[in-house]
Amino acid sequence: MKRLATALVLIPLVSWIILAAPQWLFMAAVAVVGLLAFREYDRIVAEQNLPSPGIVGMAAGLAVLFVPNPWLTAVLVTLVALTAALRVRELSRALSTAAAFVLGVLYIFGAWRCALDLRAMNPHWLMFAMLLSWAGDTAAFYAGHAFGKHALAPRISPAKTWEGSAGSVVGGLVAGAVYGHYLLPIAPMLLVVAIAAAGNVAGQIGDLAESALKRGAGVKDSGTSLPGHGGWLDRIDSSLFAVPVVYALVRWMA
Repeated sequence: MKRLATALVLIPLVSWIILAAPQWLFMAAVAVVGLLAFREYDRIVAEQNLPSPGIVGMAAGLAVLFVPNPWLTAVLVTLVALTAALRVRELSRALSTAAAFVLGVLYIFGAWRCALDLRAMNPHWLMFAMLLSWAGDTAAFYAGHAFGKHALAPRISPAKTWEGSAGSVVGGLVAGAVYGHYLLPIAPMLLVVAIAAAGNVAGQIGDLAESALKRGAGVKDSGTSLPGHGGWLDRIDSSLFAVPVVYALVRWMA
């Protein structure tokens, strides 16, 4: 019930922010969610007995979001990470410390930068990308409960099944095709379906990737901010993979 109640609040709010909010409010929302998710990532890093990126990582993330040249910023973030790694007492951990810094910044804020750019192209493409994960998660839940027998990734997420994964793809394809037909009519339907399939599969990988980080750190959820959903990183993990893939395909193929 908590999960449903949270979704009933978040989905309309997020939809309005993506499709109708003024640009400054959209950018502010993306930044806030990114910072909240990065704070939870910090906790995961700390549970791995590594120095967490902290405030410096957050500042680097905001730079990736808002500096005009994100690729140059990504290079500078790497240099900052290596510089920050000089503070570790055990030099054998310098590489893993720098890697955790860069991973968190690009994983969260790099994906959100793609969201900014995708909305600038067409807000409906960003909504499309988010919908693939929302519809896919719902379809996976029901398909997994009804038909799930074969474990998808037992070491990472024992509850997930191949049947649920297939249901997610079908749900994402149906939702994407319907949304594309009515709200992206200029895009060829074959292209819409192909992007929907790629985006949904990417979202599922994103969910597993975050689960692997949590399991490695020995934590169940990234946080407790969202009743029934865990933390912000738990809520956006699929979108952090789906949005960049959709953005890349729309930019290169549309």
